[in-house]
Amino acid sequence: MAADETGVEANTRRIEASVVTDFSDRMSYGGYLDLDTLLAAQRPISRPEHHDELLFIIQHQTTELWLKLVLHELATACELMRADDLAPALKCIARVKHIQKTLTEQWSVLATLTPSEYAQFRGVLGNASGFQSYQYRAVEFTLGNKNAKMLQVFEADAAASAIVRRALEAPSLYDEFLRLLARAGYDIPAEVLERDVTKAWTFHEDLVPVFAAIYADPEHNWAAYETCEELVDLEDNFQLWRFRHLKTVERIIGSKTGTGGSSGAPFLKRALELTFFPELYAVRTEIPG
Repeated sequence: MAADETGVEANTRRIEASVVTDFSDRMSYGGYLDLDTLLAAQRPISRPEHHDELLFIIQHQTTELWLKLVLHELATACELMRADDLAPALKCIARVKHIQKTLTEQWSVLATLTPSEYAQFRGVLGNASGFQSYQYRAVEFTLGNKNAKMLQVFEADAAASAIVRRALEAPSLYDEFLRLLARAGYDIPAEVLERDVTKAWTFHEDLVPVFAAIYADPEHNWAAYETCEELVDLEDNFQLWRFRHLKTVERIIGSKTGTGGSSGAPFLKRALELTFFPELYAVRTEIPG
């Protein structure tokens, strides 16, 4: 067919006349995204520069970008729950779930780094470790896995410390959901509503009958029922991310200690024992059938 009919000739696509090509005084794609800054942020320090250090940097930088969006969405979800506006809060949670899947799949890219390759530049990291990610810690705190002792890791960075402390002192997403349920007439125990939100969430047996009643009649408790399932999805996804992290670390460094001083894989393995919403798992045992 002729090029004027298909726009393609000799395997070359014709640029349409309406396409903007002059950006001397217009906003461009690169300008909007500040790509000059973004793409200059990868600065390998191995000398001579190791080929695979760029992979290692980009893996962690992109993770931090996604974590920034996760925090943004979770903060809005909490705000909407405080306003009893559940539907858009669930939309935020749905977006977080998709981000979690992306983050979990991303481990497969880092897993292409072999132990021999990593060993050739690992030393330049010094004590730098993902354990020091303040955004990751803020996400954990926002979901309820709080630990005030973690604040000491960020004492040298006032801005990071403020973000983590704010997440520590604020009600978690689960706290906000339980408060919403209480305002909607569900029998949430007073000690749950008045708990010290700076402490890690621990299992509250008295909540299980509340959730059992919700699960017993989903049709009349649909909003609460749907939210419970969305929260379970969040925890499942988070645990899958933790597991893939553990297996990637085992694959690349085996049982070596972490650069940040942790025991490495054994330390990550213990994280799999941490929970966000234990009552939402316990209620499954109580459902007849």
